[in-house]
Amino acid sequence: MAATANSQIISSTTENSFVKALAESSTLKSIPTEFTFPNDYTCSNPNSLPTVDFSLLISPDPDQRSKTLHELAGACEQWGFFVLVNHGIPESVLKGAISASLEYFDLPAEEKRRYEAKSPSDPIKSGSGSVINTNNHRIHLWRDYVKSYVHPQFHCPHQPTNLRDTVYEFSEKSRKVARTLLQGIGENLGLEKGYIDEALKLDTCFQLYAANYYPPCPQPDQAIGIPPHTDHGLLTFLIHNGVAGLQIQHNGEWFDTNSPPNSILVNTGDHLEIFSNGRYKSVKHRAVVNTEATRISVVLSNGAAPDAVVGPARELVERDGRALYHSMKFIDYVETMTSNLRMGKTSLDCIKIQDE
Repeated sequence: MAATANSQIISSTTENSFVKALAESSTLKSIPTEFTFPNDYTCSNPNSLPTVDFSLLISPDPDQRSKTLHELAGACEQWGFFVLVNHGIPESVLKGAISASLEYFDLPAEEKRRYEAKSPSDPIKSGSGSVINTNNHRIHLWRDYVKSYVHPQFHCPHQPTNLRDTVYEFSEKSRKVARTLLQGIGENLGLEKGYIDEALKLDTCFQLYAANYYPPCPQPDQAIGIPPHTDHGLLTFLIHNGVAGLQIQHNGEWFDTNSPPNSILVNTGDHLEIFSNGRYKSVKHRAVVNTEATRISVVLSNGAAPDAVVGPARELVERDGRALYHSMKFIDYVETMTSNLRMGKTSLDCIKIQDE
């Protein structure tokens, strides 16, 4: 009977494209086979991720700023992840983004189905998602999501009514922080002042809002929220509701991440690896699930302008003697990546220039 019930539930969930209803079913005792993704989600706990104090990065004290620039460079080179503190974005904005996103997932399924993705270029998308594994089998993910392009054109679901203003404010404030970090990164790379802004057309930078909802799972070692992947873009900002679940790969091992309240987890994306000609790495990470608590994360992906052709910075290619990556229009990369969700080879692997 349990198998039959699960089969009926998964049929309904696949049709409706949402996992929340499945997780809340009183008859669910085990995950349906379509979600089976065996994984060992236990991992090491790092002493701590690097921390970057944004207030010191913009400090008029040259010694404090120099020290913070050095810490930023080390975090990008060695971890590809860091905890950003004292960033100046009010705590009310961060909490509001989490709260309004959670309200979205509580909407009736009919409202959320308005945004089911029909093509990679859709500016608003909602659903649960799946990946194709190495055996060419489709695996459903244990999460629901909503995504929207928020810059240079702003798009957002109409419901709940407070989501639009909240996401707009969070994205606007985050762009300013991201741009300052990128200017510091350009300085660390030894690039001319203003080069990174001009080369990547940061005035019209691409920004994506995404909220991920991971409900409790009866078999967390047999399901996955999001499998190992890297992010497109330059810098990804992530906040969450305090429930653990994000794990990162460092020196071949998986580590849990921890971040204090009102901080932002930042990771370097594919395009920063490309632009830096491999100096900064886009690090694999994954989202695991648990049996007890719902996890929600809100992400802002900060990239180059949609029409910017992103390749290794000219000065870095001259220093290194050759480019390690092909150049590609930013939005083409994003849409190629989102339309080919397969385990294994990433979009970044595909544009690396192989040694002869």
